[in-house]
Amino acid sequence: MIRLVDGVPAGVLPLADRSIQFGDGVFRTLFIRDGGIPFWQRHMDKLARDAAALGITAPAAGDWLADLRAPAPASATIKLVLTRGESPRGYAVPDDCMPHRITQIAPRAPAVDRSAGVTVRICETRASWQPRLAGIKHLNRLENVLARSEWSDPAIFDGLLLDRDGDVIEGTMSNIVLLEQGALLTPQLDGGGVAGVMRDVIAEAASGLGWSTGEARISLARLLQAESVWLCNSLTGLVPVARLGERDWPAHPADQLLAERVAALAIEETEWIR
Repeated sequence: MIRLVDGVPAGVLPLADRSIQFGDGVFRTLFIRDGGIPFWQRHMDKLARDAAALGITAPAAGDWLADLRAPAPASATIKLVLTRGESPRGYAVPDDCMPHRITQIAPRAPAVDRSAGVTVRICETRASWQPRLAGIKHLNRLENVLARSEWSDPAIFDGLLLDRDGDVIEGTMSNIVLLEQGALLTPQLDGGGVAGVMRDVIAEAASGLGWSTGEARISLARLLQAESVWLCNSLTGLVPVARLGERDWPAHPADQLLAERVAALAIEETEWIR
């Protein structure tokens, strides 16, 4: 693995960094395929928006690209972390706090064909409610850690988190989209959850197919009645859900249509580093 801090090879981070003390920062996880990064600009825009919501100034996209173009791997998994920087003990942010840019480049895991669908479960851990952090991919992911610790069965692809009202919010590592009466819906994330890049990509892909799209409060009962359900993130892409508890979803024509449109958008929006 290659690890850079502010563009310089490093294997450690100062103990005073606020990412260690408080999970104070944001991140993105993405991949390089055949020397290109799908949806690069969307990732940069999302990281900058998330950072701005926390009052952190994001570096220019060119700084991150320079980190990646030096080794220029043809295939890799990338994690980009932006911390608020270092400070003494205490929650108050010093005026001279300077952000740190962390770039991690690791071998990409072999691709797994999940086109036949995956099995998911409901987590006992609830998604927290905090409107100021809603949608942001910040570094404090403890509730995801707790939720993911609830199962060890490798047949379970992901666990779904409900909010305090019992509405479906997201997976531990994914966003949720569903097909309902010809419309593509995704949970409304005004109280919590992460609004991932692929969530927007899939909504745009659906619009390109002439489908209506939107956000909604989605109860567990509503999810179980959907025509089709998918999970998505930037590493796995679009994954159809085949089973949740006693509910089975057979293959749906929309699976291939949506996957093909997402793949076409990925080609259109690839940043080449080689």
